Amino acid sequence: MRALGQKSCASFSELGALFAVSDTSEALAAEMSLQYDVPSFDYDTVLASECDGVVIAAPASSSDLAIRAFASGKHVFVEKPLAITLNEADKMIAMGQKTGRHLMVGHLMQYHPVFVRLQEMVRQGELGQLQYVYSNRLSLGKVRAEEDVIWSFAPHDISMILSLTGQNVKSVRCEASSSLQAGISDTASLHIGFEGGLNGHVYCSWMHPYKRAKTGGYRLFRDGRI
Repeated sequence: MRALGQKSCASFSELGALFAVSDTSEALAAEMSLQYDVPSFDYDTVLASECDGVVIAAPASSSDLAIRAFASGKHVFVEKPLAITLNEADKMIAMGQKTGRHLMVGHLMQYHPVFVRLQEMVRQGELGQLQYVYSNRLSLGKVRAEEDVIWSFAPHDISMILSLTGQNVKSVRCEASSSLQAGISDTASLHIGFEGGLNGHVYCSWMHPYKRAKTGGYRLFRDGRI
């Protein structure tokens, strides 16, 4: 269970919707069970239970957990990212459609009141015409071994940029570096070009000396001023 999974436990408990917890670590499962006063089950027992849906907070390569949940008739909420490959994502979407169950990804920033208001301002033209959008997501850790910083940090920012632009992606370029683990990127810059001419940029790092999450951009006002 990742840290986000523990936050999900807290959120669903507050909503009165937490049915049970499950984790490969028996100690962590027992701790969460005691903290939130719900039973601890193995995953097979969860799938056989009467609960309506499951929240999957596991390494991003664990798409099989979602497939099995759909096959058991459960709705599925997956902590971002949805999957590591397009093939895995397509299989999850297809299985949800086949079983008539909902699939939702935890892009939490989509529902933040500030971002919702920002979307409204952009759509209503209050900010003029967007030309460039950037986002920085920086922190000192948590360093992961199952996925790199792109998969761990960037999905929130990419999700917000796509929502703000409303344009199809034309090109994507990524530059990344690995310092701590071979093949696991610790810092990355993503450059996104859109068909409408707008450009987006995401910089993410889990080797930054302080934590920072910021989204901004340049816009063209109605009179042509930048």
